[in-house]
Amino acid sequence: MNKADLINKVHETLDTTKVEAERVVETIFDTITATMKDGDQVSIAGFGIFEGKMKAAGFARNPRTGEQVAVPAKRVPKFRAAKGLKDAVK
Repeated sequence: MNKADLINKVHETLDTTKVEAERVVETIFDTITATMKDGDQVSIAGFGIFEGKMKAAGFARNPRTGEQVAVPAKRVPKFRAAKGLKDAVK
């Protein structure tokens, strides 16, 4: 399932226009993204927790030259599935 399929499913379930369904899906994604970007978490009961975690700075190796390259600290997305989701997928 991709984003277009998700929009179609919302459209069918809510019996609304596709434009409104797309706006709903976009709003959810934008809100989750903005919250994670701020360093907060989005917890959806029975589904999971979306959060932005800081990854420490470090060094990596260029495989072509073997040279050490400094990698700056950055925020990375993380998702932890809830028990309800894990059980439903089994």
